[in-house]
Amino acid sequence: MGSRAFGLATEASDTDRRGVYLAPTPLFWRFEKPPTHVEGPREEEFSWELERFCELALRANPNILECLHSPLVERLSPVGEELLSLREAFLSRRTHTTFTRYASSQHAKLVADVRVHGAPRWKHAMHLLRLLLSCRDLLRTGRLTIDAGAHRDRLLAVKRGELAWSEVDAWMTRLTTQADAALTTTPLPAAPDRPRVEDFLLRTRRASAAGRA
Repeated sequence: MGSRAFGLATEASDTDRRGVYLAPTPLFWRFEKPPTHVEGPREEEFSWELERFCELALRANPNILECLHSPLVERLSPVGEELLSLREAFLSRRTHTTFTRYASSQHAKLVADVRVHGAPRWKHAMHLLRLLLSCRDLLRTGRLTIDAGAHRDRLLAVKRGELAWSEVDAWMTRLTTQADAALTTTPLPAAPDRPRVEDFLLRTRRASAAGRA
């Protein structure tokens, strides 16, 4: 994830890894349940248990949905392959609310930085713009693309502080307005396909209990 998945990596960029693991079903039969997430073992690595991951994805959590659509996958099990095949089942118009709400909170922090320090954290500004671009295009097309693509050069210029805050802020406002407009004609369904995701989870749990996963 991070800049490498977004197509914004430079020589100084870290490597952020996110994963999903399947806790063996028998572990859920105890009073002490398996963890819903774990950190490590490598630096900048974080993983979610499958059920927790699906739960957050059904809520249209931006970070989780972006994990599902990362173009960079290091390791993929058969269960992981089926999870990726369900990517579209998690997408719905709810993404407009979750993406723009998250963007609004991040924008408020940037404005506070400008007020207190005279400038925003430019790296955070770059990533907020990228998120808004993804949100707008998702609502327009029904597909989530997280690679910054043609916007890479301008976004990196933002990261370097080469654009005035007024210009960056205006770009954010314009993207938010465009996302709002796209919601009225989006091909996305009103809600995610929860039954399809739940069927996948139940089958996976049963296979794990039988020692087949």
